Amino acid sequence: MDIKPLSAVQKYAAARPATEAKPGAGGPGEALGDVARDFAATLRESEATAKAAMTGEADPHALVQALAQTELAVETAVTVRNKVVEAYQEILRMPV
Repeated sequence: MDIKPLSAVQKYAAARPATEAKPGAGGPGEALGDVARDFAATLRESEATAKAAMTGEADPHALVQALAQTELAVETAVTVRNKVVEAYQEILRMPV
């Protein structure tokens, strides 16, 4: 099989744009920031609903729904944190 270097370079150049990051996509850091903002917003909304329920301005169904959303958000955050810690510990165990 005869492989010409110029042909390989041309094929690489043609395939390269598919592997580049898209403009406007911030990557994992921006996605993590969005998740953190969504988590904080969920907690704020649930806290506001709980305060409204204490003063009698919200119905019990809204309070239960807000508490369930908060519980799910906290469980998800704890699971992600545990996975990150687990991955960090795996990296520390790798031989250099």
